[in-house]
Amino acid sequence: MLKQLRAFIGSDGALRPGRGLVSGVIAFTLAILCFLGVMAFHFPEYLTTPELRRQYDVALMRQILFGALVVAGALSLVNVLFNRARWLSAAAFAVVTLSTLLGGHKVEVDPNFPDGTPYIGLDWFILDLLGSALIFIFIEKLFALRKDQPIFRPEWQTELNHFIVNHMVIGFMLLATNLLVHNIFGWVPTEGVRGWIAQLPFWAALPLIILVADLMQYWTHRAYHEVPLLWRLHAVHHSTEHMDWMAGSRQHILETLITRTLVLGPIFLLGFSKEVIDAYIIVVGFQAVFNHANVSVRLGPLRYLIVTPNFHHWHHSQDQEALDKNYAAHYAFLDHLFGTAVNSPRVWPERYGVLGGYVPKGFLRQLAFPFTWKG
Repeated sequence: MLKQLRAFIGSDGALRPGRGLVSGVIAFTLAILCFLGVMAFHFPEYLTTPELRRQYDVALMRQILFGALVVAGALSLVNVLFNRARWLSAAAFAVVTLSTLLGGHKVEVDPNFPDGTPYIGLDWFILDLLGSALIFIFIEKLFALRKDQPIFRPEWQTELNHFIVNHMVIGFMLLATNLLVHNIFGWVPTEGVRGWIAQLPFWAALPLIILVADLMQYWTHRAYHEVPLLWRLHAVHHSTEHMDWMAGSRQHILETLITRTLVLGPIFLLGFSKEVIDAYIIVVGFQAVFNHANVSVRLGPLRYLIVTPNFHHWHHSQDQEALDKNYAAHYAFLDHLFGTAVNSPRVWPERYGVLGGYVPKGFLRQLAFPFTWKG
């Protein structure tokens, strides 16, 4: 069973219906997430994000965990009984059983656990992976650009590894970003500006914060392409040859740290309110995933104003007319303003990836790539 499971996880391609693979994958994925959820209940001080744990409705979380355990257990048990992908479903049922034996949704949480401990963002990983998968896989199936591209397309494992690491180290990222923001931008005088921004109504502050962030992001992004040393970091992100909702996760952790610092720094220092910053984080989180997604969306004339999947797919293209173009993350008009917008008679690019294909495949090799001098 373990041998078959390893081989399956290392493979790619479409799942053939009628063999229990689709339901087996759902059961196994839910089972793993349930197990991680149980671990988060056992060790909240080390496995959950402080900013999130203060907002949880614990009773609701228990109900969601219980429901997921029931669904995963039922799907896997049915498949085992009817001999449909029994090896996969048996593994899922084993994980569900282990989670239940460890307390399942009934794990007691001591409300007095310490709050200042070092932690990894296991809860953030679970919520974001589950939420993103449910939303964007549905959108991709409904509005698919490349209809023959399966969910488990080539190199999906690399994207998942990047996704896991960049979510798990959220505690380090927040701490490091906070220190860098204050050290890099702390000298900037913003007293008068902060007062003006603080008085802006929400409807005015939100597009402004997005503009400030996107201006910083535009020039940071452009530097990644034009400065050879920075390009070696950013080339990891561009090495994906298949665009979908997971493609944006392929990003070197150092690039993530640098970009977040340079983009979030001015936002915090300018004094935008918490509700405006929270709304911006939702916007950037959605667009970061959506604009890489395998969806055929252009928005008509609005595409000259707002970044769409069509706009950002061109940025990832190997096509000559698209190299070092379309840098904006939110407002497409910035590239038109600065002369870096793609101008092509074709609607969509043909191929994605780094021209020359010199970035190695595999998560660990890509982590090491910026510090090697081959390619």
